[in-house]
Amino acid sequence: MKISKALMQAASFNPTEKSHKMTVLDMCKKIEKKEISLPLYQRDVSWTKRQAIELLNYQLLGKAPVAPISMNIILDTDDYVPQVSFDDREMIDEAKIEKGQMSVVDGQQRLTTNYKAYSNSDDFRNIVLDVARGRFLLEDGAFTKSQIPVGILLNKEDGVFYEYLTRNNMMKDPSFMTILVQCRSKIRSYYYTINQAENLTEDEQIEWFEVLNNAGSRVSALQMRFSKMKVHGIDIYTMYTLKFKNRLLEDGYDFFSPQKTSVSYPIAALNPAYEIIMNKAHTDAYAPIPSDTKENQLCALDSAILKQCFAKTLEALDKAVTFIQEQDVHEPDRIDYINYITGYFVYKPNPSDEEIEKLVDWYNKVDFNNKSNSRRRTIFTQLLNI
Repeated sequence: MKISKALMQAASFNPTEKSHKMTVLDMCKKIEKKEISLPLYQRDVSWTKRQAIELLNYQLLGKAPVAPISMNIILDTDDYVPQVSFDDREMIDEAKIEKGQMSVVDGQQRLTTNYKAYSNSDDFRNIVLDVARGRFLLEDGAFTKSQIPVGILLNKEDGVFYEYLTRNNMMKDPSFMTILVQCRSKIRSYYYTINQAENLTEDEQIEWFEVLNNAGSRVSALQMRFSKMKVHGIDIYTMYTLKFKNRLLEDGYDFFSPQKTSVSYPIAALNPAYEIIMNKAHTDAYAPIPSDTKENQLCALDSAILKQCFAKTLEALDKAVTFIQEQDVHEPDRIDYINYITGYFVYKPNPSDEEIEKLVDWYNKVDFNNKSNSRRRTIFTQLLNI
């Protein structure tokens, strides 16, 4: 009976033997030194402040450890996925990548949360530990005497922490100071289990990421493909997806809790602009839905043309948001409303009053629930023909 050589090798190799532990403080120090980095396709920060607060509270109050972090150790410095730093999400010079570089496959949101507290990021300026309430929370008003900013509590410098206690008279109450010191020590010395692999290829990293994130997600594949355009001056994160996301968040439309929506929906929204700019007649296959993202076609474009797609789509997105706010329509409960109306304005940037009336009627009647992809494609084609 023939036995697969690959199976024999796999049966004799146990990757869990390489797992180890590392404290939050040690991880933050390594991030600061750029010894822990991110593969370029992982550069999107998707957690909200609420999610960051939940992690901080769990690390402080939880009765079970946080899930492990998965890292790929780069041993071959001649062949690896380009890396970006945690602080500015910019590419790290190849000359600074040394053997043993730790590249995060899964866990960047947790590491980013801890690093922002460690580095006293302005993003966390309103997150405080409220000693009286016994938890981290978001404080939009003036801080009370029982609150300390997380960026001070977990600051990388001991002097910054103690200077704040002195300046705010917290050291006058020994019990108050003691509990803050204990909280600071607990979180900084909190251990994470690090699951480690070595020299994973791009495809192997994607596979690992997808297994860890319930499998089947196209997020990493999309980001991986677009990340390679960085060398051609295209940074899809800063040039497009972040702008798309923030435009909606500014007006209270938060459709980005599942990570997939923060990547796949904005990319799918580029389909109409691609057809217009490439002078193609619309087909159902170019509906603005995640299953129809055209990363291959988009990545094959000249960078100047791709930037045109970004600009045209973002301009149409502004018009879509304005339409929803100014017309007699209900608030969107799905991002599909946004994507479809955006696509409409790509094709018809200056609709007549009569066309706007028809668009309002379409919007108020359309139903996206329980629709197959085929039906969703037809709905978009019908929208363009109203």
